[in-house]
Amino acid sequence: MFQTFDATTTPDQGPPRLAALRDWMATVAVDGFLVPRADKHQGEYVAPCDDRLAWLTGFTGSAGFACVLCDHAGVFVDGRYRLQVRDQVADVFTPVHWPETGLSDWLKDHAIPTAKIGFDPWLHTVSELEKLRKALAGTHITLVPVPNGIDAIWDDRPAPPSAPAFAQPMERSGESSRDKIARLAKTIADSGHAAAVLTLPDSICWLLNIRGRDIARNPIVQAFAILRADGRVELFSDLSKFADLGPDALIDQYDWDQFEIRLTAQDGTVMYDPGSAPVAVADALSGNGVKGCDPCGLPKACKNTVEIQGARDAHIRDGAAMCRFLAWLDAADQTALTEIDVVTALEGFRRDTDALFDISFETISGSGPHGAIVHYRVTHDTNRPLDHNSLLLVDSGGQYTDGTTDITRTIALGTPTDDMRQCFTRVLQGMIAVSRARFPTGLAGRDLDALARAPLWMAGQDYDHGTGHGVGSFLSVHEGPQRLSRVSTEPLQPGMIVSNEPGYYRAGAWGIRIENLIVVQDAAPVMGGDDRAMLDFETLTFVPIDRRLMDLSILTAPERDWINTYHQMVWEKISPHLDDATQLWLREAVAPL
Repeated sequence: MFQTFDATTTPDQGPPRLAALRDWMATVAVDGFLVPRADKHQGEYVAPCDDRLAWLTGFTGSAGFACVLCDHAGVFVDGRYRLQVRDQVADVFTPVHWPETGLSDWLKDHAIPTAKIGFDPWLHTVSELEKLRKALAGTHITLVPVPNGIDAIWDDRPAPPSAPAFAQPMERSGESSRDKIARLAKTIADSGHAAAVLTLPDSICWLLNIRGRDIARNPIVQAFAILRADGRVELFSDLSKFADLGPDALIDQYDWDQFEIRLTAQDGTVMYDPGSAPVAVADALSGNGVKGCDPCGLPKACKNTVEIQGARDAHIRDGAAMCRFLAWLDAADQTALTEIDVVTALEGFRRDTDALFDISFETISGSGPHGAIVHYRVTHDTNRPLDHNSLLLVDSGGQYTDGTTDITRTIALGTPTDDMRQCFTRVLQGMIAVSRARFPTGLAGRDLDALARAPLWMAGQDYDHGTGHGVGSFLSVHEGPQRLSRVSTEPLQPGMIVSNEPGYYRAGAWGIRIENLIVVQDAAPVMGGDDRAMLDFETLTFVPIDRRLMDLSILTAPERDWINTYHQMVWEKISPHLDDATQLWLREAVAPL
């Protein structure tokens, strides 16, 4: 099993660790200290040695931060984690609804007027600190760079990851590393700069056509890099990770401790992305640093034809595994199953493909009220039997060397209520609206997000997460800069893969989410249209949507047509990869409405 079910934190660990951190704060003369979720690479997922927020507070969500003062300790979480945080932190920590309550406002309310708030300059981005300083302007609260207080008191901190890197071959990447380097180096030279700093491991892995095992569920190797306009790359990491790859004429390798030294030695202006580069990078560059974008961001997001075909192939393989799982679940005595049984079975069906590198994130198996916890992770302590006459929410994915998958299906357990079916159908209508969308080039995720929410809004309902995130190509399951969200301003472009996952959650009762992955493509001309360039989506995910949860009286004729067409495509693409018994199950699951 890739997934384990042990609880990695307990609330009772929080009070003594908080007390120790406050003792350390006194030694460095600060009145507060910021503890982010992120590591120095600003990744959503972190290695155990960098999981400082969870170690201190017990909160294990993938987003959030803490601010510790001498008499207050706030844990800031967004709408995805407000149920989860209550169960995971001790009462010495106060959950704070973020972003509704900003850190600056909280500090103004709780910190002393002349407070010095310490922060580790390697763990906060330039944009983050600039925004906070601006919000604190006019107060006497100051931000002070200090060594990391958690590291100072974490006696049994795990060792950094050390797994070797490995090559991602051309038949998977579709473009050589040499060509990528030359293409991006030219853009740096054309902009008049000498180099660009890369701090995101997935950018470096994409650029160099390498992968690794440094972060569970994410096939990346942790490193920093400097991409020079002359086409050379300076790579900074644990050099032992790259021993098996052999020398590369374009890449100069250095140990971690040389990174700051090389930054200060750069001639000419050097670009860095203020949204992902740590403050320490900008400080080291000093007058030579200029703000820009990660040059790998958009090229990595816009998948080439080889990567898109890899994604299609991975989704057929994964879709067959999902169908075997759903058929098994329907045939089982569900009252005898637990949430862990569901996770174990699903991973087993993916392993049976003989192509699974890893799961792409911890599988979410939420029965009944656990389905309302958006990023619920089942443990031995929380495991519960499947509810009768309720819902099961299963959000999962696989990492295959040709693509990354992410799919959510909500499954009827027993006989669903009319309320469940109506809410499910509204969520489905929103997912269909995005799937069918046709839109002019230049539009961003924020322009489409409302399509998914409109059916829920009409019923006075909504959900507290984005509609979709970008997805990598055998890389991170959450990839920027593309996403479907009311705050996303990045224009969608052909080749971008995004999730389409509206939901609805009834706290203490059940949750609903339906998710397919889709890829942006040029839209075909339509009769009577003008010459305006348009985009639409190709669906990548092919797994039945539970017909038992659909309220046909709500669905329009075009929506029914979309479901029937989609289910026919599921049959055509997936049935050849199934045994006879699963084919019989699938034939019934995709029967026309």
